[in-house]
Amino acid sequence: MSLGSRGKLKDTSFSTSAESNMNTNTVIKRDKILARYSADAEILAEFEQSGMSGKSFDYSKMVLDPPRLVSEDKMIAYLSKIQRGGLVQPFGCMLAIEEPTFRIIGYSENCSSLLGLERQLDSKQFMSLIGVDATTLFTPPSGASLAKAVASREISLLNPIWVYARTTQKPFYAILHRIDVGVVIDLEPARSSDPALSLAGAVQSQKLAVRAISRLQSLPGEDIGLLCDTVVEEVQKLTGYDRVMVYKFHEDDHGEVVSEIRRSDLEPYLGLHYPATDVPQASRFLFKQNRVRMICDCHAKPVKVIQSEELRQPLCLVNSTLRSPHVCHTQYMANMGSIASLVMAIIVNGNDTTRLWGLLVCHHTSPRYVPFPVRYACEFLMQAFGLQLYMEIQLASQMAEKRILKTQTLLCDMLLRDAPFGIVTQSPSIMDIVKCDGAALYYDGNSWLLGTTPTESQVKDIAEWLLSNHGDSTGLTTDSLADAGYPGAASLGDAVCGMATARINSRHFLFWFRSHTAKEVKWGGAKHHPEDKDDGGKMNPRSSFKAFLEVVKSKSLPWEVSEINAIHSLQLIIRDSFQDTQNTGPKTLNYIQKNDTAIGGMDELSSVTLEMVRLIETATVPIFGVDSGGIINGWNEKIGELTGLQASEAMGKSLVNEVVHADSCEALKNILTRAMQGQEDKNVELKLKNFGLHQQKEVVYLMVNACTSRDYTNAIVGVCFVGQDITYEKVVLDKFIKLEGDYKAIIQSLNPLIPPIFASDENACCSEWNAAMERLTGWNRDEVIGKLLPSEIFGSFCRLKGQDTLTNFMILLYRGISGQDSEKLPFGFFDRNGKFIEAYITANKRTDASGNMIGCFCFLQIVSSDLKPPSEGHRPKGRENISESKELAYILQEMKNPLNGIRFTHKLLENTTISESQKQFLDTSDACERQIMAIIEDTDLGSINEGTLQLNMEEFVLGNILDAIVSQVMMLIRGKNLQLFHEIPDEIKTLALYGDQIRLQVVLSDFLLNVVSHTPSPKGWVEIKISPGLKIIQDGNEFIHLKFR
Repeated sequence: MSLGSRGKLKDTSFSTSAESNMNTNTVIKRDKILARYSADAEILAEFEQSGMSGKSFDYSKMVLDPPRLVSEDKMIAYLSKIQRGGLVQPFGCMLAIEEPTFRIIGYSENCSSLLGLERQLDSKQFMSLIGVDATTLFTPPSGASLAKAVASREISLLNPIWVYARTTQKPFYAILHRIDVGVVIDLEPARSSDPALSLAGAVQSQKLAVRAISRLQSLPGEDIGLLCDTVVEEVQKLTGYDRVMVYKFHEDDHGEVVSEIRRSDLEPYLGLHYPATDVPQASRFLFKQNRVRMICDCHAKPVKVIQSEELRQPLCLVNSTLRSPHVCHTQYMANMGSIASLVMAIIVNGNDTTRLWGLLVCHHTSPRYVPFPVRYACEFLMQAFGLQLYMEIQLASQMAEKRILKTQTLLCDMLLRDAPFGIVTQSPSIMDIVKCDGAALYYDGNSWLLGTTPTESQVKDIAEWLLSNHGDSTGLTTDSLADAGYPGAASLGDAVCGMATARINSRHFLFWFRSHTAKEVKWGGAKHHPEDKDDGGKMNPRSSFKAFLEVVKSKSLPWEVSEINAIHSLQLIIRDSFQDTQNTGPKTLNYIQKNDTAIGGMDELSSVTLEMVRLIETATVPIFGVDSGGIINGWNEKIGELTGLQASEAMGKSLVNEVVHADSCEALKNILTRAMQGQEDKNVELKLKNFGLHQQKEVVYLMVNACTSRDYTNAIVGVCFVGQDITYEKVVLDKFIKLEGDYKAIIQSLNPLIPPIFASDENACCSEWNAAMERLTGWNRDEVIGKLLPSEIFGSFCRLKGQDTLTNFMILLYRGISGQDSEKLPFGFFDRNGKFIEAYITANKRTDASGNMIGCFCFLQIVSSDLKPPSEGHRPKGRENISESKELAYILQEMKNPLNGIRFTHKLLENTTISESQKQFLDTSDACERQIMAIIEDTDLGSINEGTLQLNMEEFVLGNILDAIVSQVMMLIRGKNLQLFHEIPDEIKTLALYGDQIRLQVVLSDFLLNVVSHTPSPKGWVEIKISPGLKIIQDGNEFIHLKFR
């Protein structure tokens, strides 16, 4: 569904083609986003105009009568106002500096008072801060800390940095982030003058967050409401706000308060629904970039930002912690009695997308400031909440899918045994497929009705309308028949507003109906008293709720994608059944033919089975299996080698009673019970007994994955275990823990058999880093000791693949520091050379001689390649492959030597006095050289063939790529006497991007080279055009359209 030009909801039709369905949904989503951006832009413009003209601003009217698509100029002005407003909140001050000179290019007017610079300004030591070296405003150690942070690759991971003003010696939290023209430094006054106390306080906040996370993870599953109730309680404990709420965004972008904890005298907002425009699309985009937003005092006067005249546009303040809210929002806050607020994004990551599920919102009735370390701990808690929420959503989706599949199976059974009408006359019925108020089958001009539906004559009229207006569509969904254009919608009233249809064949339909949304919506807010003046223009929760009810008038709850998919699946099933019913005897014939085909494939299946058995028996990892009674029926050579129990002796034994150690019996029983119910456990540690000549060893430790074994009817008949031998690592770990503090012998050992070990002190800083960690990561002990393990070491030094990895690592680390036990956690990171390392990590508490907690030890177990699925690129190399690799390595080395000479010469030229245009030529040449070097260094044939090369993510400017790819085709263009045109605005050339510059450069240069090669000469031409202006924003990304012609 999408918003039309006047805010009407268009109907959505679907076809039998999945690709067509996907394309339609993409277009609809794009139109919906553009329409909502337009509505937001027009509302903001109307608000500002009313303030200048003195006219009243009627928010409810603007919501109910949204504008047509606004002009691109107005849209760009709206986005600039939101992102580059030029104002900050007065609880801190802001500096913008140029890299790497630290020359100030922008600052907030209150820098002079907060940093104690009045004397210098009054004495005219400098007229303004523009052009001043920012490090001179702070003590020398503080300036050095800032310089070190700016030089780092992941600048935001080091926040906050503790600095002191040079003149007043007052401490500040410095929070840094990069923008297109430099680095923004937000400075928030700190309470304590001792940075050690601040660090301890930050760690304590993280520990409280971990305690809250442990509570979230201990909750029973399948209850998202309980999860939300718990997180608002924990955030309220951490921050002390008067009211804490969870806002959920629905499919149509309107919001709902689904959980709340509040001071007893405050009006409840639980159950409040509000229109999509209450949280504009631009604000939602900003929440995905800057996930914590604090407003200390909505009545405070914002501070102006002064910037260098060299800058062509206002400074981007998207990620600034001080960015001032728009007056439209502060007025809304004041109207609802909320003077201060703290808002955190609830982000759900999955299927390579990032979705803003909702917001956690804190309100306070008086001004309130929360220090950055506490806000960071809250952000940490929200990241963990997002992970837990995603798992609950996935679980709920799986349960719903199973329920739908079960219902569809029963309906199919009815169709096989009965006439098609059984799906509406018996139980279950088609009403059990999706949530609805009524359903109907229209067949040969007759109707079978269930629940709240139109009359038979109205159903017939709807069917005729569909045939005449949507004849090419196989189905249609809408939340408003009136907005979909059905002329008889008014006669249906509120009882039937939304409809989903599935067309079975030319004149047969299935219908599902929904009543209006207002019936489903309840809000426990204060009642409207007759003596109260009804000011529709006043923006507050009541006017938002009223506007929402008007927006959804004559509309039902929207149909979710999963519901449309369920309807579509049933449509395909019933369509085949109806065709069989109209023909004579095809079911029996088809059944016989299918059986013949199945029997004909038995020989092939047997051959595959025998090959699978052979592979299992000769595998280099332990594999064994049991039947439904726990009796061993599979035992490969590797598990026999580890335990000393050969297959002939193991077969027929009870795995629980005769083979597994007593310590693992209960765990194994639980695994078997869950497996027989279809639940497969992963990464479970088991202890097995030793037999025969191996009995002098105590036990064998395995890390196993359990998978169910099924027969031809898909019934579970046993369990198969695939494991990894971790005996040595476990023995070393146990001995290490038993040393009770005398661990130096192992930590300092150079024995290559000692696993990678590092330690954390009570402040999450690295206190130990053994030789195995040095070999594994490439980082030496003296480079990491004393640095923060989360963010600085694992994040900046050893890059991580995503935020979820960092969140899980922080949970494990702070649990270990707090003395809590932790389970083995999958953990992946990039070493110093960019190689990705896969491992499992465990954390164990660390105590001093008196038993006091002083940190934790962390142990890494490298994932064996034996457990990874085999692929073409990782199969054993034959002589031919080895020869090919050697030949390739020789050629690459011979290319690398002269290229290094060219690069050295260019480095020398860079250090000479050259003009700006000459510098640009050198930059272009450097980009091309880096492209060649990247190709040379990708010598892994398997990775090249599979396309699994790792990306080198970095910030870069688009103009550098364009110069490089154009230079690579100029010789060919001149040789073919072609013309090259390019229309690239300056704002596009200077656009800062994040990604793998060289990979993108390779792709674009290859594409451009192909275009030039196939362009006819001599009168041909090649045009490079990049479309500037507003682009579609999806999943937090702004897409630039590149047109090569």
